Amino acid sequence: MKVWHAWALACGLLWVFGAQAAEKIRYVILVDNGKLAGEQVVEHGDDGLTRVHYLYEHSLSRTELDEEYRLGPDGTFTAYRVKGISEYGASVDEQFTRVGDHAVWKATSEHGEKTIVGPAMYVPLNGTEQAASIAIAAVAARPAGKLPLLPAGMLTQRKLDEVDVTRAGKSQRVQLIAQTGQGLRPSFYWVTTDAKPRLFAYINCCHDTIEEGFEANTALLEGKQKQAEAKLLKDLAARLMQPMPGLTVIRNARVFDSENAKLGAASDVYVLRGRIAAVLPAGAPMRGVDHEIDAGGRVLLPGLFDMHTHDVRLDGGLQLAAGVTTVRDMGNNNATVQQRIDEIAAGQSLAPQVVPAGLLEGESKYSWRSGFVIGTLQQAKDAVDWYAEHGYPQLKIYNSFPHDMVREIVAYAHSRGMRVSGHVPAFMRAQDVVDAGYDEIQHITHVLLNFLVTPDTDTRTTLRFYLPAEKVADLDFDSKPVQDFIALLARKQIVIDPTLVAFDFLRHRDGDLSQVYASIVDHTSVADHLPLDVQRGIRIGIMKIADDATAARYQKSYQKMIEFVGRMYRADIPLVAGADANGEDVLDGFGLQREFELYVQAGLTPSQVLQIATWNGAKYTRTLADRGSITPGKRADLTLIDGDPTTNIADIRKVALVITQGKLLSPPDVDQALGIKPFVQNVPTMRDVAPVSAGY
Repeated sequence: MKVWHAWALACGLLWVFGAQAAEKIRYVILVDNGKLAGEQVVEHGDDGLTRVHYLYEHSLSRTELDEEYRLGPDGTFTAYRVKGISEYGASVDEQFTRVGDHAVWKATSEHGEKTIVGPAMYVPLNGTEQAASIAIAAVAARPAGKLPLLPAGMLTQRKLDEVDVTRAGKSQRVQLIAQTGQGLRPSFYWVTTDAKPRLFAYINCCHDTIEEGFEANTALLEGKQKQAEAKLLKDLAARLMQPMPGLTVIRNARVFDSENAKLGAASDVYVLRGRIAAVLPAGAPMRGVDHEIDAGGRVLLPGLFDMHTHDVRLDGGLQLAAGVTTVRDMGNNNATVQQRIDEIAAGQSLAPQVVPAGLLEGESKYSWRSGFVIGTLQQAKDAVDWYAEHGYPQLKIYNSFPHDMVREIVAYAHSRGMRVSGHVPAFMRAQDVVDAGYDEIQHITHVLLNFLVTPDTDTRTTLRFYLPAEKVADLDFDSKPVQDFIALLARKQIVIDPTLVAFDFLRHRDGDLSQVYASIVDHTSVADHLPLDVQRGIRIGIMKIADDATAARYQKSYQKMIEFVGRMYRADIPLVAGADANGEDVLDGFGLQREFELYVQAGLTPSQVLQIATWNGAKYTRTLADRGSITPGKRADLTLIDGDPTTNIADIRKVALVITQGKLLSPPDVDQALGIKPFVQNVPTMRDVAPVSAGY
């Protein structure tokens, strides 16, 4: 009790005690090629108190945090507090204190205490980017370059590059470092080169944070960072992807017939130069085999498709380890997508193959400025032309696209041979975009908002989340309007990309384990597989769920969303499976596996789900001639499962081997490289076969 009292007193003093600022550093937060979206202001007081104000507003999200902390002689937190709101309105209130060797922390999603000896850095769950700056300096001050973390873990960092930046005609040297020990991928930071380095810039896929006045250097830093990332992934691919020269046979595998959604008899599958050469009954003779893999009766699936990604190049290993060999990128920086496709085609990246969808957005304060943002019909047509000329099979229309242009642009994209899908633009209903010619709709929420919006509802705001969470619970799926809409979708064969797993956050109450990982907890214990810092992150809720009644209502709405997916499938409406993973509460690979489980909850059989994840994926990316089934002549995109996912969909996590792009990958090796305990032990390996004379 004394420790808790001291902690509360220290945090209370920390929060109310002010000081004159001895030093002030302002960072600007930029999105969409330089648009100001927020700031981080750091004020170091003469008395050792540092105060940070953080504001980030973009599209429909708003994060505002006020942070205060004190550091000990070793440069780590002795007292820390942050308060504010996270992106969709959830409250943030987190505090930490260390008195001697005893540390205590409490956040809205967790609390704990620990006895420690020596330096240790508390990692805030909801902190600003200034926490990274503190860690950078603390690690640099350690003789071994390693810093213990609280609640657990070890942080390391290494320099990757240096470059000169300029402000007002003056030059400054900064360095790029990679930190490991938090999350499932390295974190890249640009830092100063002085004796006590601090954060200079943080460049990521969503926004760029950089010290004020240096904004013109962002493109330079981003280019250098991409080069470093590319080298890292090239090295990982060389280390983890094993070439398969000559003819290889996968013996005694039960092959999944994706076209008919059934498991076949044991077969031998022959692979030559990245293609399936033959599929023969198990034990059938064939001469000239160079290598063999004994599948031991395991299930062999076509490579899985994740039909809703926003490709983050460092997450490709997670996708491959989950058996995903093709992803559909549903909106990204166009230059980045083209670069990724080239890297992957050249075998220089640990990643699935990418099929791109071109993003088309309208001009507004809510615009997502990835892809093309247009203001006129001619600009929209020019964008469609660019996508068609660069090999995009599909267009994706986004929230702010002008509704009076939808019909004409859909027709124009069709004339260029492209499919059209997307969100339902603001002030329209799903039925409107179907009538305008959409081939596909993204997200179960956009489908069900059809019954919840009025002509004045602006779904570019958080209403597109809170309306379904509040109102789907009361929707009568047997009512005539709903049944008529289901019939319309079926008659026109409108493909639905539900991304159920991406909306688990609607019912996720802060402090509870995200249900995305519930099956892992039930069957294997998440603690055995995911690092502690990842476990902490998946307990953070971002919706404002203040009481039990709200939690129960949002839970009911989410369960009805799952039910509606089953109703659509039984009505013969085509489905595709995508996770729309975001690298935080939904992780690539794990998210898609959970999506499969939700489809089974909706009433589909596991085999039907696997058909959606393979055959449908290929069909609706227009790659069915090349992949999607285990057929001679197609790409050898193959996933070997140590179990039977056709009867127990949870077995989809037990990926033993993956073959893609003419190479062999061991998912347990990838898992270990990323800090995950593997889900499969004793995986089969490729061994040389004694040569047999080819003479007659």
